[in-house]
Amino acid sequence: MATPVGRIEKEFLFKAIFDEKLPVMYVKDGNEYVFMLERPAGEELIFHSDKPLAKIKNHSKLPLLFNYRGQVVDFNIEILAIKDDSITCKTPDILYKNLDRNYLRVGAPSDMKILFTFRGDRYNLAFPKIMEYENIANEDITRNMNSHNLSMLIKQIKGLLSKFADGYKIVNFKEKKPETTEERIVSETGKTLFLPSTVGFIPKVDPYPKKRIITEDLFKRYLETTGVGTTFLDDNCARFLKHKFENGIYSDAWVPILFQEYVIGYIHIWINKQGRLPFDFSVLDHVYQYAKILAFALKENGYFEHGKVENEPFAGRILDISASGLLFACPLGANLLSTLLIDSELTVIIETPNRTINVIAKIVRRFKDKTAGYFGCRFMGMEPEDTRFMFEHLYGRQIDAADTAFLAGQV
Repeated sequence: MATPVGRIEKEFLFKAIFDEKLPVMYVKDGNEYVFMLERPAGEELIFHSDKPLAKIKNHSKLPLLFNYRGQVVDFNIEILAIKDDSITCKTPDILYKNLDRNYLRVGAPSDMKILFTFRGDRYNLAFPKIMEYENIANEDITRNMNSHNLSMLIKQIKGLLSKFADGYKIVNFKEKKPETTEERIVSETGKTLFLPSTVGFIPKVDPYPKKRIITEDLFKRYLETTGVGTTFLDDNCARFLKHKFENGIYSDAWVPILFQEYVIGYIHIWINKQGRLPFDFSVLDHVYQYAKILAFALKENGYFEHGKVENEPFAGRILDISASGLLFACPLGANLLSTLLIDSELTVIIETPNRTINVIAKIVRRFKDKTAGYFGCRFMGMEPEDTRFMFEHLYGRQIDAADTAFLAGQV
């Protein structure tokens, strides 16, 4: 994932651009421009272009990219002044490295039209809402389970839970709103409260690639939102665990049931018999899967049908695009802004005079400023011939042997 460069490293990289005469690339409407830094970087940068800059005016924003010893770095500039083939811009605040692409993002060509539609059904539901999207539609999660008979499925899941837990409970937030500390933190974060041993500690590290666990730091941040002062956080954590132990709970887990961006309930399991092995991550994996099966079964049985909303195409403002993804913006007041979440998938139609491309895009990054929300998307499963066309249309040249990494998806 792209990560911002620190201040000292940023200064070092701009020094390297000038000292080592590194080319900085800009592409627009199939034309590739090579910028060279004319003098050491200060508060402003002055670049010289290898060719006349067509249709670029003051205050235009340009995405640029350079390669420093195999590390691809990109940044955005805003033009302050143009004279002949030289441009002056303010030195950018942020550079990004560790890009998951090898080719420069470019402005969308003037002959390209792009429309988005949410992939699958969308809902407006009266459940706690989080800022991530859980996709349950594309997995074979109901193998050996009857998702069409809800009562039978719940009975089956309870039987499985009883194999490793002394007690268990399945709670639906439609019938019971979050009240306890455990319910509130699970509903607000969409993550699992996992206490392997109540004579130990709240986990300090989340081992999952896509974070699932309420760590000690996250638990303390929640306590601060409830008014607990920073000097009392450790004592509150200790009392929280001690209270459970004194009430006969020796191992404990609260696993949210997630549907799209909603927390519709949770599965609570616990151990209250001394001498029994505490829960470990393999137990959590099983319960997490049962929660996904429940959410899937509820959807299949029409439980969320009353909240289904019309799924109409929309056109975001395209800021830049590559053959592997794009960045678009929506104004802060737009109704759909709150539903464009990390891991949401969109169906994208890219129309050009010579070809129409249909592709799935996953939102992998989102941020906002005072005027708009911004969404970085990665194309998924694009057909090779469409990839080739996009490359040639965006960069104005054919793919050659040096672009094998690009074709392999390393973009």
